[in-house]
This record gives sequence, structure tokens and C-alpha cells, in this order.
Amino acid sequence: MSVDQLRLIGLLALFLLVSSQQGLAQETRLPASSANPSVSPTPAVFSSQTLAELKQLQRAALQSDYAYRQAAHLANNIGPRLSGSAQAAKAVEYVAGELRKFGCDVRLEKVMVPHWIRGEETGALVEFPGMAAGTTQKIVLTALGPSVATPAEGITAEVIAVKNFDELNSLGRLKIAGKIVLFNYPFDKQMAAQGRGGDAYGEAVLYRSDGPSAAARLGAAACLVRSAGGADYRLPHTGYTHYAPDAPRIPAAAVTAEDADLIANLVSEGPVRMKLVLTPQTLPDAESANVIADIKGREHPEQIIIVSGHLDSWDLGTGAIDDAAGVAVSMEAANLVQQLRLKPKRTIRVIAWMNEENGLAGSKQYAKDFGKEFQNHFAAVETDNGAGHPLGLNVKAKPDVRKMLAPVAGILHESGAGILEPAEHCGADIAPLEQAGVPAFSPIQDNRFYFNYHHTAADTLDKIVPKELAENAAVVAVLAYALANAEQSLPR
Repeated sequence: MSVDQLRLIGLLALFLLVSSQQGLAQETRLPASSANPSVSPTPAVFSSQTLAELKQLQRAALQSDYAYRQAAHLANNIGPRLSGSAQAAKAVEYVAGELRKFGCDVRLEKVMVPHWIRGEETGALVEFPGMAAGTTQKIVLTALGPSVATPAEGITAEVIAVKNFDELNSLGRLKIAGKIVLFNYPFDKQMAAQGRGGDAYGEAVLYRSDGPSAAARLGAAACLVRSAGGADYRLPHTGYTHYAPDAPRIPAAAVTAEDADLIANLVSEGPVRMKLVLTPQTLPDAESANVIADIKGREHPEQIIIVSGHLDSWDLGTGAIDDAAGVAVSMEAANLVQQLRLKPKRTIRVIAWMNEENGLAGSKQYAKDFGKEFQNHFAAVETDNGAGHPLGLNVKAKPDVRKMLAPVAGILHESGAGILEPAEHCGADIAPLEQAGVPAFSPIQDNRFYFNYHHTAADTLDKIVPKELAENAAVVAVLAYALANAEQSLPR
């Protein structure tokens, strides 16, 4: 099936999804009379004043370019922000300064983060069926964080290509020991084209996270994985690999989809040998910080609504869609509340998390420092799925929460974002809050093309459409202020 056919299928699927969910949003809207406490049989969740302020916030967000300017500064002026780097430190300083400018109570929460540095990364096939004498085949790859290094001269070994864990284990140690293992598990592009990019990624990323240790248990010298991403532009997708405690740490890298197929095709014809050179370094942990900025609630300052994105990024691109966009829309939510002189009943807390990509140290530190206060965390919002057009909200909470938010869905429906979808998970950084029972939310976005660029050198500012980023800011700002001003607590 061609790329054009996949895109056509995706557009049709997205149209059907939006159409059906828009109908659902209309069906689940509260009747107009229910917003009036004098005629409602039960207390209204939102006052008429709050609903008017939500519409005001939405209009202001859709007309503002603040979020885009912040994403541009993080991506272009600061650049890639891998934890422990000078750019990550600069980003912390910059975001804290911006949030102070419009009156937030800002603090830096100290976080010790991994400091891994990418070094040389090269690969070449040096023996393969049909090769011309004196030639090699270049392999395009990138090290996975926090891969260990090969010897300085590299590793030269036979490559064994497998499709999955079952095939690896069926070969056993005798055939794997001393070899370079390639996991050639493809990202499901058709699934992504139908709007289920996250599901496709979830399947493929298992080999990136667990593959190196699985190969190491059988004595492999190194591990390669097919990139977990949707586009075939010979771009390798980096990411985090989890070294299991029961397996040796071996060098690990992601190869492009094209190179994975090249190797697998040649292996099917006969023995293939590869030279792999990776020279990353893991330095001592570095001091960094989560940026925490509060707009204090006027009635219940102890009750907190988190609005967040992660400030760190991988180092191949400039971290625009992953996740300068998420930080920027969170900053915009606070900026708009302050600009419009709105007074939330509860505290709105913006957090720019550090080290989501390769360790979640910021999230873990927050849970350690604030875990005893989670009972007073009213809700948590995380934006970490790109900057595509928002369709609505993922909701990890009791079913009644979606019913309570029907008036909010009605407002968001005006910009095509009225879906309220039950979810099992709303974000890696807010996972400790989810586990504590705090209601969690994340924007549902058009992510059909997000994983084409995710964790690659192509994650750059041009992938953000300013209008769509403003739409995401509107969703986050409206949700945050609605939660901050709800007349009732959310069930847990």
C-alpha cells in the first residue's frame, strides 16, 4: 500500500472519528438550564461566570502566538536539551524567568539527572553475499541512551536478524553468543495512519527498551533495533533502552527502517558481518531541576492542578514537538490566566519536568518531595504527544468525571476538541500521581505523523503548525481553569 493510500485512509479514519465524537460531545452536553443552579436538581459543576471565563480563555488562546514563540525559543535559540547538558540548564533558567515575568510563584526543584553523552556512531557491513571486493555497505544508525560503548576500534561480528523475541529465543545461546543481534520488528504504519500512532509505537518500542538485554542474556556482543517510527526517510530514531539487572550491558543502537530491511535481506542470502563503532560516555549524575510555577488559588490554595510538559529532549533534533510544545502550551495556560486577571479558586501549578526521556528523574523527585500532598492534588495534566490538531482529552479518572466535564467539552467542541475519552494512562511524568488516584488528563491530538519525526534529527520547529499549537494551548488553558474553578471535587 502506498504512502498516499495510507494518508487517504488516515484522513478518512480521522474524519469518521471526529464526526462520531462530535456527535457524542453534543449528546453529552448539559442542557442549558443545568448551568443555572436555580433550576438544576443537582449542584452545577461550573458557575455561569466560570463558563463565561472559559470561553474568554479559549478566544484569547486561539488568538495568541505566545506558545509558539516559547516553543521557538526552546527549539531554535536553546536547541536540544538532553538532561545534564548545558542546553538543559539554559532551558531551566529561561522557563523559570518567563514564568516569573507574569507573576507566578516560581521555584526550582533540585533533581539529579543522568548525564549521558553521544559519541561517534558508525556502522558498516564488511562482508555480505555478492559484495564487490574492497567495498562496504554503510549502515545509518544512532546509539540508544544510555548505551555503553564498543571498544574504541569497534566490534566486528556476524549479524543475526530476528523478527521478535520468540525467534531470538528459539535460536538459543549457541547461535547468538558473540553475534550482533538485529530486531527487525516493523512499526505499523497503517495503524498510525488510522490515528493510532501511540498504539503502533507501543508495540514497536518494546524491542528498543527490552531488546538489548534479551540479546545480552544469550551472549550477544551488541544489539541493533529497527527504529520505532513511521517514516522511511532513512532517519534513525533514538530513545531509551532499559538495561535489566540480570543481563550484561552491551552496546545498543537503532538502525533506520531501510537499513534494517537491507540487513535482513542480505542475512537471508548468507552470512553478513558488520563493524559497529559506538563511543558514548556516561558521566556522573548532574544537578538539574524541575521548574515549578504556581498561580495561588484564592479559596483553596492547598488544592493543586498540575499543568505540565517535559523540558528535556533527545539530542538529534531540537526537541520541538517532543516536548517544547508541551512546555509552551503549559506556560501559555498560566500566561493567559494572568493576562486576563482571572482568579482561580485552586492553585494552578505549571511544571516543566526534567529528564523524562532517559530516566524520569524529575517525576520521581516530585513524587518523593510532594507525595504526602498528593491527596491535595486535585488533577494533573500532561502534554507530551506532539503539537497536532487537538481532538479532545484523554481522561484517566472515574466515569463520573467525564460527565462532570460535559460543559467543558461543549466549549472545546467549538474548536473541534470536544472528545472526552477514557484512558489507561495520560503521561509518563504524571504517572506517580495517576497511581495515587489523582484524576489525570492529556490532550488527544492528531498524531498520524508525529512518530515520523519523534526522537529523530527531524524533530524541529517547522513540524509545529502555529495555529494547531494555539488550539492545544486553548484546550489546556480551558481545562486547567475549569478544574481550578469547579464547584465540586472530582471523585477518586
